[in-house]
Amino acid sequence: MQLVVARIGRAHGIKGEVTVEVRTDEPELRLGPGAVLATDPASAGPLTIETGRVHSGRLLLRFEGVRDRTGAEALRNTLLIAEIDPDERPEEDDEYYDHQLIDLDVVTRDGQPVGRITEIAHLPTQDLFVVERPDGAEVLVPFVEQIVTEIDLGEQRAVIDPPPGLIDDRAEIASSRDETVPTADETAAPRDEA
Repeated sequence: MQLVVARIGRAHGIKGEVTVEVRTDEPELRLGPGAVLATDPASAGPLTIETGRVHSGRLLLRFEGVRDRTGAEALRNTLLIAEIDPDERPEEDDEYYDHQLIDLDVVTRDGQPVGRITEIAHLPTQDLFVVERPDGAEVLVPFVEQIVTEIDLGEQRAVIDPPPGLIDDRAEIASSRDETVPTADETAAPRDEA
């Protein structure tokens, strides 16, 4: 089974180093010197990590055979993919690999179906579930414990407790707003009779 562990960013310096956006909680294991990684696009790899170091809070990698800035820039936006054992699980109980979450059914705490997870968006501040609704629309659900209350891999479902407005249809929100907001006629002050 394959797992995306990083995305290559821009070149750093002139000796072939690149910045990487880490997408694994185990960078020491997955992105250490000697690791051989598949790539997307496949034509860019496989790549073998020669060296790695942290500079100003960012991980910098150098790959075997990449010796200059031009070679490093050619790798920009390439995904680095590690081969993992399909039975391997993250170290912590509340951690999951993307492939474990894709295609889970999403339901609310009271059992109402919301949709199916089609993608995990990894943002700098948090991860988001991209959930496809039955009508084909998408909703983004922050993967935080206050909202995603349970992941049940056996039942293939994610249980959420969404705050108001997260998954509500826009029409429902607009109609409830219209019911509570007075119209211009209702708020107009009476005119003085002359």
